[in-house]
Amino acid sequence: MSFSNDVKKELKDIYLEDRSLRLTELYALLLFSNEFTPKRILCKTENENTYLKMSGLLGDLFSVPLNTDMKEKSKYYVIDVVNEADCGMIFDFYGHDQREVSLRINRAFVDTDDEMRAFLRGAFLSCGSVSNPEKMYHLEFNVQKKNLANDLCRIINEISVSGISVKMKQRNGAYMVYLKNSDQITDFLTFTGAVNAAMTMIGYKALKDVRNKANRQANSEFHNLQKQAGAAAVQLKAIKKLKQSGTLSTLPEDLRTIAKIRLENPDMSLREIGEMLDPPLSRSGVNHRLDKLIKLSTQEN
Repeated sequence: MSFSNDVKKELKDIYLEDRSLRLTELYALLLFSNEFTPKRILCKTENENTYLKMSGLLGDLFSVPLNTDMKEKSKYYVIDVVNEADCGMIFDFYGHDQREVSLRINRAFVDTDDEMRAFLRGAFLSCGSVSNPEKMYHLEFNVQKKNLANDLCRIINEISVSGISVKMKQRNGAYMVYLKNSDQITDFLTFTGAVNAAMTMIGYKALKDVRNKANRQANSEFHNLQKQAGAAAVQLKAIKKLKQSGTLSTLPEDLRTIAKIRLENPDMSLREIGEMLDPPLSRSGVNHRLDKLIKLSTQEN
């Protein structure tokens, strides 16, 4: 089962005692369905939760006869209001003029925070989806009409949670209203009532942050080890050159001691070399002496 379907199931299972809020939720389901006109109301969906919610609300709130198809082998669940007169009655109930050319959201049904929650639940059930947060952060609504998409953007941007800013773009003849920021998606899910899904997303994000931090640390340590190994190789080459030429034995004791420790411990860090000296020497002090050896080796013919 997908994360998006889990969200829809959680939203579907929310029961609103207030009839006016149930009407608002159904309003969004109708607006973003395949057809919502005074002559026909039709919803074709691949999601069982959407089917159950919409058919349940239509039966509960309007008691109109429906043609439904819920066959297991069918690609779509279908809800079709049987009588044209019932379609006209529902269309009129939501304040739409049967002569209007462009369908818009009637804000009389989407005014308070509770109405916005109910409306956005219905909208997500009808045309929304969200990616698995293990892989990516992306929540979207696929809207067929531009004016409805613009109206939906305004409603989402009015959510009383700071920072939510939805975007819109055209894709394949439809309009995608979307969020890509993980915190904004979490806030949206929380606002609409999908609290369990929001908590799941927060958990995945925390795990990702820990993994990313561990990866950055591991990469940094690997880079440091590579750098250390490269520097040690240069130092060893210089010391061996000085030894082969006989110069090493003529050098001051402090340089001979550093050279001996490095030859015997090619993988040892500068800090560890410094701790072996008596008295101990700082990392920068060890590096300074080894640099002297490198410079001396470059003077060899």
